[in-house]
Amino acid sequence: MKIIILGAGQVGGSLAEHLASEANDITVVDTDGDRLRDLGDRLDIRTIQGKGSYPTVLRQAGADDADMLVAVTNSDETNMIACQVAYTLFNTPTKIARVREAAYLTRAGLFCNEAIPVDVLISPEQVVTNYIKRLIEYPGALQVLDFADGKAQLVGIRAYYGGPLVGQQLKQIREHMPNIDTRVAAIYRRDRPIIPQGDTVIEADDEVFFIAARSHIRAVMSELRRLDDSYRRVVIAGGGHIGERLAEAIESRYQVKIIEMNPARCRYLSDTLESTIVLQGSASDRDLLVEENISDADIFLALTNDDEANIMSSLLAKRLGARKVMSLISNPAYVDLIQGGEIDIAISPQQATIGTLLTHVRRGDIVAVHSLRRGAAEAIEAIAHGDAKSSKVVGRKVADVPLPPGTTIGAIIRDEEVLIAHGNTQIESGDHILLFLIDKKHIRDVERLFQAGLTFF
Repeated sequence: MKIIILGAGQVGGSLAEHLASEANDITVVDTDGDRLRDLGDRLDIRTIQGKGSYPTVLRQAGADDADMLVAVTNSDETNMIACQVAYTLFNTPTKIARVREAAYLTRAGLFCNEAIPVDVLISPEQVVTNYIKRLIEYPGALQVLDFADGKAQLVGIRAYYGGPLVGQQLKQIREHMPNIDTRVAAIYRRDRPIIPQGDTVIEADDEVFFIAARSHIRAVMSELRRLDDSYRRVVIAGGGHIGERLAEAIESRYQVKIIEMNPARCRYLSDTLESTIVLQGSASDRDLLVEENISDADIFLALTNDDEANIMSSLLAKRLGARKVMSLISNPAYVDLIQGGEIDIAISPQQATIGTLLTHVRRGDIVAVHSLRRGAAEAIEAIAHGDAKSSKVVGRKVADVPLPPGTTIGAIIRDEEVLIAHGNTQIESGDHILLFLIDKKHIRDVERLFQAGLTFF
């Protein structure tokens, strides 16, 4: 696939890295020559320096025969104009744009071929807000991902000493929970993946990814670790777009405080939010945290746009007694460095956003892609089409599907029902299938499985 990426920042660079390793023809456009040189030295891609919304620059990048334009510069306006130019002058089939400003996103009918021709809108702030919201709903989870509109979820947790299933074989899950069906999709032990078998023994400190119907998630979590009490008191450091959206989404169910430096922004937040308490000051101010009883906080979320400030305020909040701390970290090098120590969860905005972009790049009928383990693994929701003659999966039992190495089918969503995949489960046309890949180099093989043959058409 021939793809033009506008913007070589965190999201654009991460996307280029993902796609370059999958035999795509990638061209990255940016005004910053140093960033482009850095990307070009590391990846097998073309780079062009210039403004991505200019017709001459797009033509130079190969827009005449590009399959897709992904506009993820820091400017909403540049992204929107680039999509307009690609549609009008080059008839580019798929146009994806990052648009952050709510003033654009709330206008109905603005993004269509008759107005601004954007096929897919991506709002990183909203994606990250939803991601954090799910982590708050499931205390103790490292990652919570929705599939099939939330009917099924994939949850990553760390197995604790004393969990009922720790030290036991996976096949004993059914004995422990006879009325609940779940599937362990992957286990990471000391950062190395293990494909789970019935006789695989779960060890303490294993990172376990399991799939279950939404209503069964808490029950499965309780088998692997002591269930944390639900959160009630939430402190958010940073009242930017993410902090504001998160407070708005959770303030009806939690006691929320926001700490924000900018006095004008504080006034705006006070006027906009219903019950959230807005405090003006620095989240790294020890006296302020003590005065606001940080030791009573169930969760402290550092969500400013400064990695170092987030890390320092999180460490301070934890030292002063906050039960759990999460930190937004844009620099990928920091994420592995800090997660699981004093900071419970490091949230990478580009990893949360990248799945949304990958969903539209994948071939076959792929409706959701989630990047896991900092991009090393992927969870995919694909739809099976066709019949036994035209499809490689329809009409077959799960055990008979020719899956690539390191790939497991975790669940099948059929209409409103979540079926946990077992060897004798038969796949039907229209089923949504949840797959887990521990090695994303096999992604092309998975895509080919879900491309119906010509007889289907």
